[in-house]
Amino acid sequence: MASRVCDLHPVERPRERLLSCGARPLSDEELLAVLLRTGYAGRSVLELSRELLSRFPSGALGRVPVRELSRMKGVGPSRACALAAAVELGRRWGVPPERPAVVLDAPRRVFEELEGVRDRRKEHFIAFYLDACSALLHRETVSIGTLTASLVHPREVFGPAISHGAAGVVVAHNHPSGSLQPSPEDRETTRRLGQAGAILGIPLMDHVLVTGRGYFSFREHGMM
Repeated sequence: MASRVCDLHPVERPRERLLSCGARPLSDEELLAVLLRTGYAGRSVLELSRELLSRFPSGALGRVPVRELSRMKGVGPSRACALAAAVELGRRWGVPPERPAVVLDAPRRVFEELEGVRDRRKEHFIAFYLDACSALLHRETVSIGTLTASLVHPREVFGPAISHGAAGVVVAHNHPSGSLQPSPEDRETTRRLGQAGAILGIPLMDHVLVTGRGYFSFREHGMM
């Protein structure tokens, strides 16, 4: 490898490679060189990067206090601050740890997922979009207000199902009255959504009514 960045062919220089290929293909040494920008007398920025990484392997450089880092030859306060800022941004923007999948394979689980909706004073109609293993892909509030056919139209329920690649849909809503008996509007809405799902090939798996004291499942009661 050439000792100075200016001696490298343009396509081999870290900054030019980042511009043309993005950051992912660059090595740690090259990424660090982009942040440092220049070396110092007798040492190129790539050599400085290599030296720092050999001194602080496995990400230890990001844990060095800024004041200590600023005293290192070739780094100084300005570059030390830039490195610290890059490390902190990486921490903040890093991919968060995966949360366990929410599986809605039974009406009881739907009831548990609606803890914040059960006692609402207005009806909230919620759609859950599931994969082939009943894991939750997406949740959406379709409407708020008295349940009517105009408020809960199949396109409002199944549009997100298509965009999220759902294999099935579960819908649910609360009854502010406290009654767990399905109304004629509940039955009609379930029928229309079931027909729409059959046409689209995205079945309506269940319609669950919830209150603060329990739930009613259309599927469990053989009404689907």
